[in-house]
Amino acid sequence: MSEGSIPPGSRPEAEPMLDVRGLRKWFEVDRGPFGAAHSHVRAVEDVSFQVRTGETVGLVGESGSGKTTVGRCVLRLVDPTAGEIRFKGEDIARLPERGLRPFRRQAQAIFQDPFASLNPRMRTEDIIAEPLIVHGLVRSREARRRKVGELMELVGLAPDLMSRFPHEFSGGQRQRIGIARALAVEPAFILADEPVSALDVSIQAQIVNLLRELKRRLGLTMLFIAHDLAVVEYLSDRIVVIYLGRIMEMGPSRQLCASPKHPYTEALLSAVPVVDPGRKGRRIVLKGDLPSPINPPSGCVFRTRCPYALPACAKEIPPLRPAGPGRLKACIRDDLL
Repeated sequence: MSEGSIPPGSRPEAEPMLDVRGLRKWFEVDRGPFGAAHSHVRAVEDVSFQVRTGETVGLVGESGSGKTTVGRCVLRLVDPTAGEIRFKGEDIARLPERGLRPFRRQAQAIFQDPFASLNPRMRTEDIIAEPLIVHGLVRSREARRRKVGELMELVGLAPDLMSRFPHEFSGGQRQRIGIARALAVEPAFILADEPVSALDVSIQAQIVNLLRELKRRLGLTMLFIAHDLAVVEYLSDRIVVIYLGRIMEMGPSRQLCASPKHPYTEALLSAVPVVDPGRKGRRIVLKGDLPSPINPPSGCVFRTRCPYALPACAKEIPPLRPAGPGRLKACIRDDLL
């Protein structure tokens, strides 16, 4: 979606904290004898969305949809192939690595695997204090220990555990350490990349509720990446649905989950477990597998698995267009949903 395709009235008056425009990320697969790339993995293709100050936006899609790549581009952990990533008005996609230092303090990440993201040779105190040292925010060891203790209490851990190593904690406790580390430099923006998918179901709700409470207490702005729409709906103000590197639908969380406007969103919602048997809806099983991002389908990338596809769906890529107040969808059909 290009910048001009955002409909009038959908953009807030205040400048968003994060404004992604036409983001593209291709990965080279192999090279020929003369160095030219033979093919590319088109992980992200023309993605545009905004995250307003104090808002949580959920980015949802099945495995391989490109959502994690979007997050890595947003944090400049990988360099985008094309597009703009404006953070507080500045295009960080154009900044050299040296110029990213102020941005690194303002934007932090919570990663999916709480064990792999923590150094097993470092004690908890050193893990949480590392960002404080890197950014020169504490001068003395006493001040550092005091700050680490405050952060541990903030995420529900006892400060007297700071001398322990990561393997001495449970998965949920390790994720709390990762959250404390992300909050150490008092960032304005948090990217949470599937922070509960590697945890036991019994622990997932605790971490989700912790993130929600931290957002309320600290006024955090968050991009929450997940594949579980039920979790995303609970935590997010708005949802962006992505498939094979392209946005299929976006809109306010409750409205999008209550009344999806795109067949892919409908299929994702049908897979969410429902406790009340009276509310159980029709289960939609998508045919086939996710197409290869090396050779995506022509036209609408979802058409090869869409139960409502028409011949016209193969001819052109559908732009995001209005589908109700504050809502957009990428589908040529108006007679659906």
